[in-house]
Order: sequence, then structure tokens, then C-alpha cells
Amino acid sequence: MIESPAAPSTLEVALGDRSYPIHIGPGLLGDPQWLAPHLAGRQVMVVTNETVAPLYLDKLIQGLSDDLEVRTLVLPDGEATKTLAQVERIWDALLAAGFNRRCTLIALGGGVTGDMVGFAAACYQRGVAFVQVPTTLLAQVDSSVGGKTGVNHPRGKNMIGAFWQPRAVLIDTDTLATLPPRELSAGLAEVLKYGLIRDADFLAWLEAEMPALRGLDAAALTRAIERSCALKAEIVAEDETEQGVRALLNLGHTFGHAIEAHQGYGHWLHGEAVGTGMLMAAELSCRLGWLSEAEVARVRTLIEAAGLPLAAPAEMGVDDFLAIMRLDKKNLDSRLRLILLRALGDACIHDETPPPTLAALIEAFPRR
Repeated sequence: MIESPAAPSTLEVALGDRSYPIHIGPGLLGDPQWLAPHLAGRQVMVVTNETVAPLYLDKLIQGLSDDLEVRTLVLPDGEATKTLAQVERIWDALLAAGFNRRCTLIALGGGVTGDMVGFAAACYQRGVAFVQVPTTLLAQVDSSVGGKTGVNHPRGKNMIGAFWQPRAVLIDTDTLATLPPRELSAGLAEVLKYGLIRDADFLAWLEAEMPALRGLDAAALTRAIERSCALKAEIVAEDETEQGVRALLNLGHTFGHAIEAHQGYGHWLHGEAVGTGMLMAAELSCRLGWLSEAEVARVRTLIEAAGLPLAAPAEMGVDDFLAIMRLDKKNLDSRLRLILLRALGDACIHDETPPPTLAALIEAFPRR
């Protein structure tokens, strides 16, 4: 189990006058020094979900000053709830409470909660402050950082949204103690992604430390979170609105989002679909002559060690994949853009994959 390690650390997402900190460490919830500096005014709305609320809502509120006007909203949990209807509930609650432009929304939960609260904040009165307090590994290392907000559409994941940066990200590593093993593995998919796209040394470290990570070793998890957030912050600072290098963060996502949309949101966890998608991307990179079979085997072993699936859904054919992949946000001028690997630790944006090569990869990929 997780035991509290060293003192909290702080990283910065460098975006000029919109820069913000990422605080990482144990025991941050309930400590007023971490939240108070990032509140825009007296009005605070804490939005969480039915799973997280019994665990951490009271503790977070204890860290807020008594002179604040604090309201709470508890939403249903799960990827299937990431809809405009749920975001409208947030707006309804804000309006019913008479919250103004100096209010602050706090997102307490996983990636679904963070994405919806961020989108609600981006739109409410044309933009209000919000703070991310992620409680899952996937949200801590990925979705809480970088300002991507939004909801799903039945035809495609995250198709409706906005770029809206938080004022801060507060990562209390103690929250991982209550994370189910399947959710932990889903988060490890995004951790592996950073090593695959940008840091071969980190990838090698993950190979050695995967048992410790899955065993909830505090020091290993903290290091994984810090390195993942540092890489994410570096990329976001280079390309905030995904005009270029930020697209590399989508390794495996084009395939993975197709699985999620086809299967129905929530049947596969996002990280599970991304894990399978990264293996598909690695195998396609091999077919294009960039990765060796030994390197693909290394990726496969890592994904398996993280507890992630190695096969796509049995009922998904080539046409099913391609129909959804053609709607991917990265595509330009009807050209399918994929994130592939020139080497382990070196990703690229590729829009010249021969259609027969892509179809052959999808056809040959294992099913379960």
C-alpha cells in the first residue's frame, strides 16, 4: 500500500501569464495552502462523482476557508456520463447558486470529471477559473494537465470541447490507495506513452519498476507521476493547442478511441483502449520499417506487464476501425494522421501510411 514519502514537489506549465503549477505529493487534500492561492474569489463549486465523493469530498472541503461560499455537485461516474447533459447540470447548479465571473470550479475525480468541469468552466459566463484535483493515475499524469476539456459524442470521443487551462493541478498521491487495480493499469498506459514518445530512459526505468508501480509503491508512483507531468508540461508549453508536437501525446489514441466509440463508452477503460492502440501503432511502425520485431516485442511485454489488453475486440473489423478513425480530430484534408514510432522514445506524426498496409495491420491484429 501507499505510504507517504517525501515532501510535495511542484512543476510548472509555462504558458506566460497563464502559467500554472502542478503540485505533487501526499496529504495535499485538506491542506489550505495548496488550494487557497488559486481561487478567483469567494464563490467555489466543487464538482465530483458518486465514487469519489464518499472518499474525498469532505476532506477537500476541510481545506477551504470558512469565509468562502462553497457549493458541491455530485455527478454520476463513468465514461458513459461524459455528455453535454451532465455539463448542463453543472451550469444549472452555478446559475441556481448565483455564481458570478469570479467563481472557481474545482474538479475532484478522474478524467471524466476533470474534462467536464473544465469545459463547463470554459463556457460559463465565457470563462471562469477552475482547479484540477485528479484522483486517478490516468488523470494525474495526463488529462488534468494541458487544458483539454470536453465531452464525448456518440460518433467520436472528445469531439465537443475547448482548450481551457486550469489555475492549478493538485495531485494528492494518497488518493491512489483507493484506486482499483484495473484503473491503475489504465493509468499506467498513459505513463508508458511518455516513455514511448519522448524518453527512452524513462521507458527502461518503467520496465524495471513495473512490479513496484502495480504494487502501489509510493516512491515509484511519485517518480512516474513527476516524470510524466514534466514531459506533458514541456510539450504543452511548446504547442498548447495541438498544432504540431502536442499531437504526439495521442500515440495509440486513434486506434484506442475507435475501440471506445465502437464498444460504447465505459466498456473499455480509456487507458485499456490506449494500451491496445499503442501496440497497434508499434506493429504498424514495424510494418513501415521503423521498429524491429524485437522492439515491438518489448512494447508488447511492457503493455502486458502493466495489466493491459493485447488484443482488440473480436467483433471489430477493418471497416469498423477505419470508419471511426476517419473522424479523428488530428486528420487534415481527409488524410488520416497517425502517431507512430521511428524508434522507442521517438514518435512522429505520419499521414502517408498506405491504406493497404493499415488495413493489413488491423486485419492481422489479435482479437479477443
